[in-house]
Amino acid sequence: MTVRKPSKPWRVTVTGPDVEATSPFTSEAKAYAFIRASLGADSPATAAKVEQWEDGVWRWFETVTADEICAAQAATEK
Repeated sequence: MTVRKPSKPWRVTVTGPDVEATSPFTSEAKAYAFIRASLGADSPATAAKVEQWEDGVWRWFETVTADEICAAQAATEK
């Protein structure tokens, strides 16, 4: 049996004390745009796990924290 590649080969799971949600994306850029919006200053989310479909399975790509997003956003505002 062959496993088909999903139409959205990127997925992000956002987690925090009161939140856990997974969303699929068609590109890496769209996944990271979602992460920047989801882990912003007023968000209850604290981390996002990024996965990419590769060789028939979901593989961990990166974990991003809210602190990293806030620091990056503050650096670009200067």
